Amino acid sequence: MENTNAPLHCAHFTLNGVPYTCLDLPAEYGADYFRLPVVLRLLLENALRNMQGAERDAAVAALFGWLAHGTSESEIAFQPGRVLMHDTTSTPALVDIAAMRDALAEAGVDPSVLNPVLPVDVSVDHSLAVEAYARADAAQANLDLELRRNAERYRFLRWASKALSNVRIHPPGTGIMHTINLEQLATVVCQQPGPAGTALYPDMMIGTDSHTPMINGIGVLGWGVGGLEAQTVMFGMPTMLRIPDVIGVRLTGALRPGVTATDLALTVTQRLRAIHVSGEFVEFFGPGVATLPAGSRCVVANMAPEYGATTGYFPIDGETLAYLRQTGRPEDHIARVDAYARCTGIALDPDAEPRYTRVVNIALDAVQMHVAGPKRPQDLHPYGQTREILASMEFTPRAHTPLPRHAIAIAAITSCTNTSDPRLLTAAGLLARKARQAGLRPPHWVKTSLGPGSPAAAEYLARAGLLDDLAAVGFDIVGYGCTTCIGNSGPLPPVVRDALAEGAIHPVAVLSGNRNFTGRIHPDLDLGFLMSPPLVIAFALAGDAERDLSREPVQVTSDGRAVHLSELWPTEAEIDAALAAGQRPDDYRAAFKIASANPAWQALQSPASARFPWDAASTALRRPPFASTEAGSQLGRYTAYPLLVVGDDVTTDHLSPASAIPPDSLIADFLVERGDDRNDLNVFASRRGNWEVMMRAAFYSKSLSNLLCPAAPVGHTLHAPSGRLEPIWDAAAHYAKASQPVVLVAGARFGTGSSRDWAAKGQRLLGIRAVLAVSFERIHRSNLIGMGILPLRLPDGVTPATLQLQPGDRIEIDAEAATLTPRAAIPVRILRADGQAEPLTATAAVETRLEIRLLQMGGVIPAILSDTISSAVRHP
Repeated sequence: MENTNAPLHCAHFTLNGVPYTCLDLPAEYGADYFRLPVVLRLLLENALRNMQGAERDAAVAALFGWLAHGTSESEIAFQPGRVLMHDTTSTPALVDIAAMRDALAEAGVDPSVLNPVLPVDVSVDHSLAVEAYARADAAQANLDLELRRNAERYRFLRWASKALSNVRIHPPGTGIMHTINLEQLATVVCQQPGPAGTALYPDMMIGTDSHTPMINGIGVLGWGVGGLEAQTVMFGMPTMLRIPDVIGVRLTGALRPGVTATDLALTVTQRLRAIHVSGEFVEFFGPGVATLPAGSRCVVANMAPEYGATTGYFPIDGETLAYLRQTGRPEDHIARVDAYARCTGIALDPDAEPRYTRVVNIALDAVQMHVAGPKRPQDLHPYGQTREILASMEFTPRAHTPLPRHAIAIAAITSCTNTSDPRLLTAAGLLARKARQAGLRPPHWVKTSLGPGSPAAAEYLARAGLLDDLAAVGFDIVGYGCTTCIGNSGPLPPVVRDALAEGAIHPVAVLSGNRNFTGRIHPDLDLGFLMSPPLVIAFALAGDAERDLSREPVQVTSDGRAVHLSELWPTEAEIDAALAAGQRPDDYRAAFKIASANPAWQALQSPASARFPWDAASTALRRPPFASTEAGSQLGRYTAYPLLVVGDDVTTDHLSPASAIPPDSLIADFLVERGDDRNDLNVFASRRGNWEVMMRAAFYSKSLSNLLCPAAPVGHTLHAPSGRLEPIWDAAAHYAKASQPVVLVAGARFGTGSSRDWAAKGQRLLGIRAVLAVSFERIHRSNLIGMGILPLRLPDGVTPATLQLQPGDRIEIDAEAATLTPRAAIPVRILRADGQAEPLTATAAVETRLEIRLLQMGGVIPAILSDTISSAVRHP
C-alpha cells in the first residue's frame, strides 16, 4: 500500500465507439481490494479521486488497515457528488442560507457569493395531507389544498431556486424524493470529459432524509444526514466519518411464494436491531441477493434507519441493469454502468466472501408473512398474532360502541418504502380485484388511502386494469407524496374520533410505511402495524386489528359466505402477468415531465432578489437568530440545571413533531394570536421556516414523559429555582434571563427516527448546551453537533433511572473548547440539591476533527459564515 501518490492505474475501454477511462483499482491493489466490502471499495475510490498528498496516503492506509480487525478509529473524508432534500428539510436549510446572506450583507460581504457548490435537488413531497380519500378526485383535491396551505413557503422555495445556483425544485405531484431518486436522478455511474476519454466514476450522494439509503438498492452509495451536515457539504466541506464497521448480511435461498419484500425488510430490521446495530454500514451479499429484483432490494435498503444502520447496500448486478431498463434509461447508459461495475470490481459476485466486521445469516426461504408493531418497527410478529399483541395492551372500553375495540382507523398504502416497488403495488391491486369480485368493501370507520411514490404508478396500475379495482375497495390514489407515513394522515373519521373521545375504542393504524412510533401517524393514535401493501388492504377489509387473518375470514359477505385471505392473495404468476401488461419504460419520464409542468406551481410568484424579503407578520417564514456571526461556542466549564429528563427511545417526533398542529395546543394559541385560523393550522412540518413556532413545538408530544415532573401537562417542565410548572420555552427563557445554563438528560437511542434538524435547532433555541444520554442515534447526534450542542454518552450502567435527578439538582460539566478531542473523557458532577456531589466520567460523542471544529465555532452556520467572510477578504 505504499507510494499512493504515484500515478494510479487507469482502465481504458470503448463502448459504441466512445473511449472511456476509470481508475483500475483491482490492478492497483490486487487481492486485498477484493477482501474489502464493496462499500469500502467505493469509499476508497472516492478518497483517491478527491484527495492528494499525505491526506490521500493516510486514507488509503487506513482503509486497508481496516482489514486487520474489521474496524478502525481512523477518519476519512467523503465527497458526495450531489445532495437530495425534501421540502420540509430544505425549507429550514434554505431559510438558514437566506439568513446567512443577510448576515454577510451586514458584514459588508456581497450576499450573492454564498451558493451551494454541489447540485441540490429538492422534492416537494412532505406536505401532502390526506384530507380527501376514497373518491375519484382525491388526488387533485388534496393537491389543491396543499398548494393553498403552503403557498407562502412554496414561493420561498421558488425564490431559492432562482436566487441560488445549483438548486432545483421538483414541484408537488412529482413524487416522493427517494422514488424520484431511483426513477429519475440516479445515474449509478457518472461521467465527465477527460483528456484520455470520458472519465467514469460512481454516483454517490447524501440526502437530508433518513431513508436516503433506499438508493443503495440499485448500487448507489448514499445515506441520510441532518440538514445541518448537508449544509457543510453544500458549501464545500467534506463529510468526515470514522471508517465504518461493516456488517455483512449473507442471504441464501429465495423468498417463498406469497412472501413479500416487505416481510424481508421487517425481518432484517428485527434481526439487526437485536444485535444493537447503531450507525454501521450494512452490505448484503451471498447467493440469495441475486434472487431479489431491484425493487425488493430497495424496500430492504430503505429501512436502514429502522435497523439502525447508515446504509443497507446491494452491489450492482443484472437486476440493477434490468431496473434501469424498466425505468427508461438509455441502453448506452446501461452499458456504461455494466462495464464500469465489472471493470472496477464493484459488481455483485454471489460467491464472494469479503471481510466484514461481523456476519448475519438470513435464509430467504425461512422468511414468513409478518407485521411489525404496534409501536416500533423492530417488533416483529406473524401476521395472525395481532389479537394476542393487542390483548397485552389491557384496554377496557369506558363506553359502548358498535365499532370493534381495536378498530382500524387508518389503512394506508403509503411511503416510498413499499410504493416504489411495482411488484408490491401490483400485488395490492390484484388483492383488491379479488375482493371487489367477492363484493367486499372496508367498513365505514376505516380511512383508506393509496399514496404512491411516483405518478408512473398510476400509469402501470391503470394499464393493468388495477386502478379501478383499488378504487372499488376505497384505495383511490390520494396524491404522490409521503402522506400518512410522515404524519400527514389528515383527520380521523368522525365516528372514530367520537368513539375515541368517549374511551370506547383503542384505534389502530395499519400501513405500508417504515415507522409506527406513538403519535407519528396521527397525534391521537398510539398503535400502528407495519405490513405489506396487499396485507394493508386485507386488514382494511376486516376493519378490526384483532382479526386473526391466518385463520379467520377477512369478511363474511351479505349472503353468509366467509372470504379468507388465502382466496384473495395473488399468486406469483398473476403478479408477473399484471406487471407485464402494465409496465412501459416510457411511463417514468413522461409522467414525471407532466407532473413537473404543474401550472399551479408555475403560477406561484416569487421575489427575484439576492436577499429574501422577510415579512415580519409571517407565521411561516422568519429570519432565525442562530444564523449569525455572533453565535459563539457553547463549550466550557459550567453548572447547569436539567431542563428536561427523559427516558429511552425518545424520537425526533418527540423532539420536533411533524404531524398536525393540535387546535387546542399552546402552539395553536400562539398562531391564532397572530391571525391564523385555529381550524386550518396545517402541520408542524409546514412551520419549519419559523423559529418561534418550532421552538414552542420542541418536546410537544403527548407520549413524552418528563421524568423531572411526570404529571406535567404536554410541553411543560419544572423551573427549578421558582418551583413553577411552565411551558418549556417559558422555563428556558427564565433560565436564560438569569444566565443559568441548561442541559438535557436522556436514555438510550436518543433521537431515533428522521433526519429533521429542527430536533436539534429547537434544543439550541431553548439554550441547551449539552445532552447527556445513554446512547444517540447517528443523524441526531450529528445534528446536535451542527447546532453547537455537545452530545455526551453516560458511563455504562448510568441511566436517567439510576441518576434519579430531582428538581433542584444541577450538573457540572467540564468541556473546554481548547482541550476537546474525539471521544474524549469529560468530567461531570451531579450536584444534589442537598449539597452532595457525585462525580462521573462521560464520553464526548464526537467522532471527527471537523465535528470538534464545529463545536468550537458554535455550529455549522457560524463555520460557514466565518469561511465565507474569510474567503471574501482573501479574494475581494
